[in-house]
Amino acid sequence: MNRLAGQAQADAEAVAPVVAQVAGRAVLLIPHRSDAADEGALPGDYRKILAIVREADGPVQVRAVGERLGLDASVRGKLEPLRAKMTKLADRGWLHKRPDGRFTARP
Repeated sequence: MNRLAGQAQADAEAVAPVVAQVAGRAVLLIPHRSDAADEGALPGDYRKILAIVREADGPVQVRAVGERLGLDASVRGKLEPLRAKMTKLADRGWLHKRPDGRFTARP
């Protein structure tokens, strides 16, 4: 039960906006697409994810992105942090998450 409660909390935190203090102001580390001038406002690992999805011919699965990033895709636990990052990018308008769980780049 403790493991499930911890996983539920981790899932909730992965979706919650990450806020940091910059010059005394609270700012999102992953800004909404409409708030950012370009993708240069994203941290480096998020820019890599975005580039991989844009290079793909069509919708991509988290596993394919993980393999391109050099993650061990055979272990599901290694992909969950990546899935959370991709979902965060989708929630902020950088990617589109399809109902089948695959991701595409927004035009």
